[in-house]
Amino acid sequence: MRYEGSLYRPPSEADALILQATLGCSWNRCTYCAMYRGKDFSVRPLADSLEDLRGAAAQAGDRVQKLFVADGDALILSMDHWQAILDAARQLFPNLRRVSCYAQACNVLEKTDRELAQLRAWGLSRLYIGPESGDPATLKRIGKNTTFEEFVACSQKAKAAGLEQSVIFLLGAGGVERSTEHAAASAALATAMDPEFLAALTLTVVPETPLARMEEKGRFALPDQAALLGELRTFVSEAQPRDALFRTNHASNYLPLAGRLPRDGQALAAAIDGALAGRVRLRPEWARGL
Repeated sequence: MRYEGSLYRPPSEADALILQATLGCSWNRCTYCAMYRGKDFSVRPLADSLEDLRGAAAQAGDRVQKLFVADGDALILSMDHWQAILDAARQLFPNLRRVSCYAQACNVLEKTDRELAQLRAWGLSRLYIGPESGDPATLKRIGKNTTFEEFVACSQKAKAAGLEQSVIFLLGAGGVERSTEHAAASAALATAMDPEFLAALTLTVVPETPLARMEEKGRFALPDQAALLGELRTFVSEAQPRDALFRTNHASNYLPLAGRLPRDGQALAAAIDGALAGRVRLRPEWARGL
C-alpha cells in the first residue's frame, strides 16, 4: 500500500487494511483538529486505489478481514468511485467482513436514501461519525458545520440504509465554561442518534491549532482531570440509546472503560467514582496520546 502523510483510524480498526482513497478532509476547519491541517483535500485517482488493493491482495488477501477507507472524508467519493472500490474489495479479499470509513454528517445527508442503501449492498457497513458535542455553543466554537438536529437526521438516514454507526464524543470540548452543558447535551445527542457504537475521547489542545490560539488568549481553558471524569460520568449516566457498545479505549483517555449503554450505565459511573476517589488507577500522562 502507498500512503501520503500521516494515517488516522479508529481504535477498532487497528487490525484493518487501510486504503487511502482520499487525502485530507474537505471541511478541515474544526478548531481542535490538526490531523489534516495544511493538507489540501483531494481524491486519489481511482486507478491508484485499485492498484493498491491488488497489491495488498497479492501479499495478504486471505488475511484481510477489515478494510478502512481513509482519509477523513471518504464518504464524499462519487457512487461510481465507491462501487469500483467495494467491488474490488469483495473480489480480492475472500474473508472480508467489514468495510468502514469516517463520515461527515453533511456527506451522509447529501447522499440519497437509495445511494446509501446501495453503498450498504455493495459492502460498506460502518460509518465513524464525530459530533464531538451535542451542545450548540460548543459545536459552534469547535468549528463543526453541523447542528444537533442535522446529526440526528444523519443518523436516522444511515440507520434506514442499514449502515452501522460508531459515534464519537470529545471530553473537554466545551472547555471549563461549557463543561456541564457539553456533557449533558452530548448524552442527549447520543440518545437521539441511537448508534450501535459509542466512544468518548479526551481533548488534547494541539499546538498551532485555532483552539491553541484561543487558549493562549484566555478564551479557552481545558477542564482539569477531575472535571473531565465528571463529564464522562454525566455521559454514561444520562445517555440512553437503545443498546450501544460504549468504549473509552482511545489513548487520549485517562480511564479505559467498556460496557453497554444504557444497561451498564450505573456500573460505569461507579468505576468513574472509584477513579475520582483514587481507588482506580488512571492512565499516566506519559502514556496518553492522540
